[in-house]
Amino acid sequence: MTVSNANALSAKDVRALILDRDNTELALIDVRPGGVFGDEHLLWANSVPLTTLEIEILDRVPRLDTKVVLCALDDADDSIIDRAAGKMAEMGYTDISYLRGGVKAWEAAGFEVFSGVNVPSKAFGEFVEHTYDTPRIPATELKRMMDEGENMVVLDSRPMSEYHAMNIPMGVDVPGAELALRVHDLAPDPETTVVVNCAGRTRSIIGCQSLKNAGIPNKVVALENGTMGWHLAGFDLEYGNTRKYGELTGDGLKKAQACAAHVRERFGVETIDAVTLAEWQTEKGRTTYLLDVRDPDEFVEGHVPGSRPAPGGQLVQATDRYVGTLGARIVCVDDNGVRAAMTASWLVQIGWDAVVLEPGAFEMSETGAHVPAMPAIPDVPMIEATALAARMIQTHIVDVGNSLAHRNSHIPGSRFAIRANMPENLASLSDDRPIALTSKDGIIAKFAVKDLIDGGFKGEVMALEGGTEAWKAAGLPLKKGFENNLDPSDDVWYRPYDMDDAQEGAMKQYLSWEVNLVAQIERDGTTNFRVFD
Repeated sequence: MTVSNANALSAKDVRALILDRDNTELALIDVRPGGVFGDEHLLWANSVPLTTLEIEILDRVPRLDTKVVLCALDDADDSIIDRAAGKMAEMGYTDISYLRGGVKAWEAAGFEVFSGVNVPSKAFGEFVEHTYDTPRIPATELKRMMDEGENMVVLDSRPMSEYHAMNIPMGVDVPGAELALRVHDLAPDPETTVVVNCAGRTRSIIGCQSLKNAGIPNKVVALENGTMGWHLAGFDLEYGNTRKYGELTGDGLKKAQACAAHVRERFGVETIDAVTLAEWQTEKGRTTYLLDVRDPDEFVEGHVPGSRPAPGGQLVQATDRYVGTLGARIVCVDDNGVRAAMTASWLVQIGWDAVVLEPGAFEMSETGAHVPAMPAIPDVPMIEATALAARMIQTHIVDVGNSLAHRNSHIPGSRFAIRANMPENLASLSDDRPIALTSKDGIIAKFAVKDLIDGGFKGEVMALEGGTEAWKAAGLPLKKGFENNLDPSDDVWYRPYDMDDAQEGAMKQYLSWEVNLVAQIERDGTTNFRVFD
């Protein structure tokens, strides 16, 4: 198929753009399903699947005249590229190209192809350990320390959602950006050993090195391979805990701010005022991301107008989830300068142009959760949950949301499908009944219904009002597992803990993959990670 909505670029052209990103901003967007993306992709490609394009792209790439290069696997994906380019053009994007021949052409040109997700950040974590010899201990050593009652704390650097799913005994949830702010209250005795862990490697390494960079007097070590290493060593995990850091004391804040000042100086992190930010935000030809790196609950309680939530630990470990434009500026925001400074220091080392907004530069007057920027939600035929429940036998129910969420909880009888594969994946459904599409909150389902109607789909199609969340809120039954999927569940990159079976083998493979990233990025040659004495 010919791509009519975008200009074709060769692999060499795209590589040249990546290497010139400090002079010309670039958004390299892979529009395939997330799981397929995770199998093989370009290092700097940002995964924004066609399924969620309208919901994600304007936050990821907010400047409409940014140079956008779309990519997929090969020429067989040209139809997905064309549809994505068409949708982006309708949203107002003006400079859209695509990688001719996709990932396969990139590989054929002799360039490196990567697997996994959030690869630049994870590769950077391995680079940090390799460069600074970040101290680490195996699970067996930590277990011995616990059994012998050594003076120590275990700080889990993951978000509460991950910590709640499983944690190491003694572990206290202190997400990455909180570590340098909270450690002085959690380990006030300088003789206390601080052990930092995550699920695997990256956030353990970055968390440990953060505290070392901050210059705290305690001995600090990373738990080698995190909870996976603990599990593989045969030790028990805990489940369902909600332990987290306590209230910040005045003394703790004073010490944390002194540490943050040291980090800003060492890594050349600049602080800007309100006037500078306003100038940047109106500057043409340059993108400025304003990211609030505090705890998400704090963001809801009050934040700088126009900022987006990006908890610091997650921003460093998965920058591509929040920032889609290479060469852009990132302005980190918090309330006292500590979390913003620590986060920005890591972004600077990765190679980003990152600064801190002066605390108090703007009043945090805006409240509530972030609502993604997106086009107007289409007006399409709808059905309410109770009405759908009454006619389930006479209706095909298709879930176009996330396969992992579908596996964990879905409307009985509903089938998982990938929006990008419509309408072809609906061919197996009998045409004697209408089709009701659902997704988590119903938004993706509405966009999918519009696709089908605009494409001339012959059958009756509608969206479930409020999606599966509305079904659940109505007290209607839910089911786990899969039922006659219309597509493979390759829309999501499944982590080892997400696997139904063979978890231990997946963990070993995952940890080995992370370690090998250092050699792979050297072969790739497009990173600009910075080393500071």
